[in-house]
Amino acid sequence: MFWSPTGGGVRRYLLAKHAWWCAQPGWRHTIAVPRTAGAPRLAATLPSLPLPGSGGYRLPLRRGAMARVLTRLAPSVIEAGDPYRVAWAARDAAQQLGIPAVAYCHSNIEQMAGLVGSRYFGAAAGRAARRYARHVYGGFDLVLAPSRDMARHLRDWGLARVACQPLGVDSAMFSPARADPSWRLRHGFDAATRVLVYVGRFAPEKHLDVLVDAVRRLGPPYALVVVGTGPTPPPADPRVRVLPFVAGTAELAAILASADAFVHAGDQETFGLSVLEAMACGTPAVVRKAGGLAELVEGGTGVGVAAGTGEAFAEAIRDLFDGDIAVLSRAARQRGVAGDWQRVLPELLRRYCRLLGMNDDSTAEAAETAEAAEPVDTAEPTRPHRRAVGASEALS
Repeated sequence: MFWSPTGGGVRRYLLAKHAWWCAQPGWRHTIAVPRTAGAPRLAATLPSLPLPGSGGYRLPLRRGAMARVLTRLAPSVIEAGDPYRVAWAARDAAQQLGIPAVAYCHSNIEQMAGLVGSRYFGAAAGRAARRYARHVYGGFDLVLAPSRDMARHLRDWGLARVACQPLGVDSAMFSPARADPSWRLRHGFDAATRVLVYVGRFAPEKHLDVLVDAVRRLGPPYALVVVGTGPTPPPADPRVRVLPFVAGTAELAAILASADAFVHAGDQETFGLSVLEAMACGTPAVVRKAGGLAELVEGGTGVGVAAGTGEAFAEAIRDLFDGDIAVLSRAARQRGVAGDWQRVLPELLRRYCRLLGMNDDSTAEAAETAEAAEPVDTAEPTRPHRRAVGASEALS
């Protein structure tokens, strides 16, 4: 359940993939989402109910009705973006059509269940979530994970058909060239202020209180800008500026490129798309050394913080600015460019082609054509031969 008008990384992934896939000759891509604003032009609507207090997310429940929507699209392959009711509907549709079904695991539901269950029921909730994940994902032909860490969790849950398929970034849009000095001035930040930024959903697992504690400990000239929305906003503090969710990628890139560092204290991230986007902007990242975030800062492309405390983050941020931040900024930019969608998505195309039984020569030709393509045009292809359906629900 990962789609809403104020959705974060998963929403940007779906839109980026949609635009890229529509530019590939012989393919058509459709996103099946609940009825929400901001859906792409080639979207199919899944029946759903509003989810109160979620920031615009909706809850699809009617498995049979959703399966019928997906079946009518007559796809060649279906990718389900979460493990809830849409996943079961995707399995049903794929079985009826006799086509491959792929699941993309965007969240670690075992850890999420443990967090919701708290210290009293967390362990039992986590075990139940693990059993459920094994049950639902076991019916897919392939389960994709955005990081090696998440792929390891899936294998630990007893799943065999697992592959690591990272998310990516538009490194032309998210670029140091997007830095905007007027953005800093509009928000009262002079050249001496060290602006830290977090972009993402306001949720318990993001640990925004840790970032607020860190900036309190740091004091002047540090300031924290938190961009997004969600049920658990950061604690109020004079050194913290809360900005609303930003839908436009150009505006988001300007914020990321104009900040001095990106910070993220989440310990359950399966990837961390906003971190990669900041890196592509040349903005160094200080993140919790856990899950997918730890992999993004490997090799000196950012700073990983072992402990999830405000004190540990304050120390890491201070060390960042005491060092050669220009070197880290260049390394961050290189990591972002290496993760450009144009380099990431051809591998997903190869995986789809193999599932469809296309021979090695045609698979290689399709991927090479995609890798050599110019920046994508979202126009619908004139001669679609194969269709891919991305099915997503609504709770990040």
